[in-house]
Amino acid sequence: MNIEATGFDDLYLITPKVFEDQRGYFFESFHHQKFREATGVDCEFVQDNQSRSARGVIRGLHFQVPPMAQAKFVRVLQGEVLDVVVDLRKDKSTFGKSYSVLLSAENKKQLFIPRGFAHGLAVLSDHAEFFYKCDNYYSPENERGIIFNDTSLNIDWKIAASESIISEKDTKHPAFKDFDSPF
Repeated sequence: MNIEATGFDDLYLITPKVFEDQRGYFFESFHHQKFREATGVDCEFVQDNQSRSARGVIRGLHFQVPPMAQAKFVRVLQGEVLDVVVDLRKDKSTFGKSYSVLLSAENKKQLFIPRGFAHGLAVLSDHAEFFYKCDNYYSPENERGIIFNDTSLNIDWKIAASESIISEKDTKHPAFKDFDSPF
């Protein structure tokens, strides 16, 4: 697997080595020891999640606060998404900055997102199936969000506002400037 630094501490883009022939393909989607040796990150995943969404869906920006903060290892099983993270770690030079990457079933790229990041995605294909591992359990009372269209973050979701589909919950998150980060 090829592990690329992103310019954000502990945020990594992973491209697996894919073995293809006339039967199809095979790849190792995660290998704990190889990942730890390459990055220095020792993360034990305890929960897997999967979602399916239609074109135009924007999910996010979501995160959990301590003590239930989560690191995530994300990938797309079907379709294509723009995956977006925002650094919420006050002590980092990348605090308040976003990182976006196209993840698809075709490119098989994956993103490791450490604790202290808000996460979101926009579905760019007709449908997308999104899969992610978490290193902590879902905790509704510790779930938080930042409004996806925050003007100070200036995220280009690659979806026209008139075509976007957003949950009511995701339209009620606070602006980044109103968020007091515990990270």
